[in-house]
Amino acid sequence: MESFNYDALRGRVVFGAGRRREIADEVDRLGVERVLLIADGFDLRLADEIAGYLGDRCVAKFTNVVQHVPVELAEEARAIAINVEATAIVTLGGGSATGFGKAVTLSTRLPQLCIPTTYAGSELTPIWGMTEGEVKTTGRDLGVQPVTVIYDPELTLQLPVDIAGPSAMNALAHAVEGLYGPGANPVMSALALESVRVLAMHLPRMMDEPTSLEERTGVLYGAYLAGAVLAVVGTSLHHKTCHVLGGLYGLDHGKMNAVVLPHALAFNEPAIAPAYERLSQVLGGDAAGKLYDLARTLHTPSSLRAIGFPDDGIAKAAPLVAKAAHGNVRPIDEAQARALLEACVRGQRP
Repeated sequence: MESFNYDALRGRVVFGAGRRREIADEVDRLGVERVLLIADGFDLRLADEIAGYLGDRCVAKFTNVVQHVPVELAEEARAIAINVEATAIVTLGGGSATGFGKAVTLSTRLPQLCIPTTYAGSELTPIWGMTEGEVKTTGRDLGVQPVTVIYDPELTLQLPVDIAGPSAMNALAHAVEGLYGPGANPVMSALALESVRVLAMHLPRMMDEPTSLEERTGVLYGAYLAGAVLAVVGTSLHHKTCHVLGGLYGLDHGKMNAVVLPHALAFNEPAIAPAYERLSQVLGGDAAGKLYDLARTLHTPSSLRAIGFPDDGIAKAAPLVAKAAHGNVRPIDEAQARALLEACVRGQRP
């Protein structure tokens, strides 16, 4: 075995059905008293429920959450936190809600507690991202990593399968890139392969039984493992491409993952032969093709065109993708980035 580095990250995980009801205990455990609740608009009744558990600890709410964390809205959330003298942030929702919490923490250094309702994975990472104009900027700061994450699979029961599927493909992408990303190591590779195995097993079952708590729990567990991998290993060509396209065209992040992942993996295959073979063994066949097939069972779009990518978008996006992915395990130039995007626009099985 080759030598490696592994920097274990901090963080407390509370996992289990119904455990959202322990949010007040987790806040008290940190010794903070004034909470800003950041919640997406998917279910405002759930936000009221969490606020009820927090009681007087909840001093304000912010619900103007949108994808890709526009800078101007992040500033609005920061201003509220400062004005109410918040001493902690609780975020409720998907990756966008978590992202807004990180944006506030980036400048205020307030601790963040997360209650995710999707499979985004960002709740476990020190990676932040914000969009200004057409440019999405991401960074890594250990101070923005949430200190506590409560995973309650009951909350994912309300997630429609047309949202759950793309969100889970995002989790799968975290695990797949964890096999060869910049911080890859044997410890994370083991977690990544287990995440892929669990997700590939439970996702089709979830589609058949969307109200099954057992299947939802399995998917959430797989997503948790994937998020833990993402936190350490970081991102590669796949996510770099999605971040560029999200900033340029505001495309849905989960659906982009479903489209781009098989093609980005196929591009990287020549440079990651051992990892690709292990991944193929777990998936039961050629990895890129199997991921494409799995995405189809989740009823996710197969092409970028289907999710709003403009017909003339490749020329603008290709040089930005090549630049963003400059550290990819297999170097990619502008012509190759163009070919990758063309494959994603066509949406054919790699």
